[in-house]
Amino acid sequence: MCREREGRMASAPQDWLAEAKKLHEQKPRGFLFLCVANSARSQMAEGIARSMAPEGTRVFSAGSRPTQVRPEAKMVCQEIGIDISNHRSKAVSEIPPEQVDTVITLCGEEECPLFLGKATRFHWGLPDPAAVDGDESTRIEAFRQTRDELRRRLSVVFGK
Repeated sequence: MCREREGRMASAPQDWLAEAKKLHEQKPRGFLFLCVANSARSQMAEGIARSMAPEGTRVFSAGSRPTQVRPEAKMVCQEIGIDISNHRSKAVSEIPPEQVDTVITLCGEEECPLFLGKATRFHWGLPDPAAVDGDESTRIEAFRQTRDELRRRLSVVFGK
């Protein structure tokens, strides 16, 4: 479970680190990142993972109630050279279960969607940046923090 501390995300406890190291050792070949709306966290995770994953690794994202990819998610990924402008929100049912061996749920405050395929499951609960109130700069900063936290965790998974 993650919580906001002094404007930065911090794991409490850092279970994600042990999980990320385990994933690095296992070298999974099919990732699915899940959130409810598949609009921000899971979309950023998909883009970041695709940029880091070894060739041949399949990376998907989906949600239980897909909406649309948030423009803020597209913008903050573009800031680090990752283009998710052609991503679209997808339902879990659109993901080929036989191509997924690892599922990472990213829901923080809400109930995470289920994936019924055979896969190893991990939970990296992160606050939803789309739920942050405030002016535009406050909201964008929330997306950047989520992006940076995902990049930090996925760099352990992919050894980058």
